[in-house]
Amino acid sequence: MSEEAQTPPPPTFDVLPLSADVRRAVDALGYVHPTPVQRAVFEPASRGRSLVVQARTGTGKTAAFGLPIVDQLVRRGHPHVQALILTPTRELALQVAREITHLGQFRGTKVTAIYGGAPMGKQIDELAAGAQVVAGTPGRVLDHLRRGTLDPNHIRIFVLDEADEMLSMGFAKELHAIVELLPRERQGLFFSATIPPDIERLAVNQLRDPEFVTLSSDQVGALEIHHFVYLVGQNDKRKELVRILEVENPESAIIFCNTRDETERVAETLKNQGYDAEWLNGDLEQRERERIMQNTREGKLRFLVATDVAARGIDISHLTHVINADFPESAEQYVHRTGRTGRAGRTGTAISLVGPKNIGALYILRLTYKIRPIEKQLPSAAELKTRSEHDLITMFAEAFGKAQAHPDDLALARRLLTHVDVEPIVAGLLRAHLGAREEAGENPRQDAAEARRAKNPTKVEPAAPPAASLASRRAGGGGRAGRSEFRRHGTSSPVRDDVEVARYTVTDPRVEPATQTVSEHPPPPTPLPEPSENGTSEEFARIFVNVGRRDGVGPLDFHRMLFEGAGLSQKDVGPIHVRDRISFVSVRREWLDKSVAALAGQVVGGRSIVAEPARERGA
Repeated sequence: MSEEAQTPPPPTFDVLPLSADVRRAVDALGYVHPTPVQRAVFEPASRGRSLVVQARTGTGKTAAFGLPIVDQLVRRGHPHVQALILTPTRELALQVAREITHLGQFRGTKVTAIYGGAPMGKQIDELAAGAQVVAGTPGRVLDHLRRGTLDPNHIRIFVLDEADEMLSMGFAKELHAIVELLPRERQGLFFSATIPPDIERLAVNQLRDPEFVTLSSDQVGALEIHHFVYLVGQNDKRKELVRILEVENPESAIIFCNTRDETERVAETLKNQGYDAEWLNGDLEQRERERIMQNTREGKLRFLVATDVAARGIDISHLTHVINADFPESAEQYVHRTGRTGRAGRTGTAISLVGPKNIGALYILRLTYKIRPIEKQLPSAAELKTRSEHDLITMFAEAFGKAQAHPDDLALARRLLTHVDVEPIVAGLLRAHLGAREEAGENPRQDAAEARRAKNPTKVEPAAPPAASLASRRAGGGGRAGRSEFRRHGTSSPVRDDVEVARYTVTDPRVEPATQTVSEHPPPPTPLPEPSENGTSEEFARIFVNVGRRDGVGPLDFHRMLFEGAGLSQKDVGPIHVRDRISFVSVRREWLDKSVAALAGQVVGGRSIVAEPARERGA
C-alpha cells in the first residue's frame, strides 16, 4: 500500500458546522484546513463549555476561540460587550482584534482593542458605539471597568490568551480584580502554552467544571526543534556570541537577554560587526517599537535583540533561530522563547550560551521537559577560517556564477578541471586575483564577510489565495492542495521526506546534480524511467521550484498540488527531490507546461512558489 493511500488528506472546514457568513470569511482569509486545536475547541466551546487548552503559539489558537465566538456565542444585533479577551501585550491584543474582525466581517461583529499607551477617549467612544468583542490588556481593561466605560453585565465569554505568560508577567492581581467584576454565570476559555500549578488553580477556582484539552503543548513544540548549547565563561560573552554567529550564520533570529541594558549592548556589538540588529525592551517608545516589529515581520531585520517582556506576544512565523545570549531563569521561559521558531512545520534551531551559573537551570530544563540540548564547542580558529573561505567562495559565485560566460572560457575551464595540477593552478589564479585587489587597497576577505553579515532574511509577503482556488473550494472542489498545508494557522504535512544530497558544485541552482541519494515519498506504483546524467529522461522533465524543507514542504505536498491543480495521476509524476531551500519535481513531458502553471503561485510557508522548467546540465 502506498503512503498516499495510508495518509488521508487533512479535513477541510466542512467538518465544522460554520454558518454561511463565517465560512465565507474563512474562505476569504485563505484558510483551507482547520488545525487540530481549532477542531478540538469549536464544538465544546460552541456548546458553552469552559475549557483550559494547552496549545503553543502558532497553532491557530486565535481562530480556535474566535470562530465559536463570532459563529455561535455573540448575539447579533445585541450592542453590548459579550466577549472579553485578555492578552499579555498590546501587540497581541491588536492581533487578536484584527483576526476576530476578519472572521466576523460578514456578520457585522464589532470588535475593539483596548490597551495602555493609547488614547482613552477613542477607546471609550468605540465601547459606547456598540462593541461586542473586546481584546485588551489587563491594566487598561481594569481601568475601563472601574471607570464604568466598560459594562461587564452582558459579558458571557471570558478568554485568557497566553494565560501562563499573563501570570509570569505579574498580572495575577489585575486578573483576580477583573474576574471579581464579571458576571458569575460566564463561560471561560483559557489558552496556555504550559499549564503550571498556578494555571490549574486559577482554572479550578474561576471556571465551572472546566474541561482540559491538551493538543500541542510548547513542550511538544520544543521537542521538534534542534537544541544546542555552547559552554562559555562569564567574561566577554558578547564576543563569544559574535564568534558563534559567524559560524552558525542564522538567517533570522530573536536573541534573548535577561536585562534591558544587555539588549542594547548586544545589539550595538552586532551592529559594530556589520550585522543588521535592533534592540527591543521596555524603554523603547511605542512608535519605534512598532517600526522595529514591522521590519522584523517583513524580513527587513535579521536580528532582534529583546527581553522576555518586550518579546511577549510577538508572532513571527519565519524565524529560523532563537538564541539565548543569556540563559533563561526558568524552564518555562526557555519553552516560550524557543517556541518562537520551528513554526508551521518548519525546522527551527535554538542556541543557548550557558555559563557556570546556568548549569542548574539547564539541568532543571532536562528534568522538566526532557529537552537535552546537544553541547557544542566554541568555534575554533580553523572553523572561523573555513567561514572566511566560504565567504570568498560565495562572493565569487555571486560575481561570476550567474554571469553569461564565453563558450571558449567554459571549454577552457572544463579542460582545466581535468588537469592533474588543477589545485595549484586554481590557487595561483586566486592569488593573482586577490593579490591584485589587496594591492589596490581592498580587503576581499573582509568585504566578503561584511556582505554575508549584511544579508537580511527572505522578505515575507503573505499572498492572497488565487481566485480560482477560492471558487473551486466554494464549488466543493477543495481548492489547490498546495495552499492547504500552509495557511496562516497551518501545519505542514505530517510526512517527513528523507533526502540526502551528495556534495557537488554548480553555478546555477536550477541545474539538478548528477549524484543524489533520494528516499522517494510516496513511491510511484509503477516503474519509472531512471533520470539520465542531466537529470531528465526521455519521458520525464524536471521542474525547478523555489521552496524546500525550510518552508515545510515535502514530496507529498507536491503530489497533491499536481493531482488537484493539474489533474495528474501518480504515473504522471516522477521522482521529487526536496532540498533545504529548493526542490525539483519530475513530471511527464506532455504535462510540463500544465504542471508548471499548477505549481506557480501556490503559497508555501508565506512564500509564493516560483516554478519553471529546470535547466539541463550543459545547457
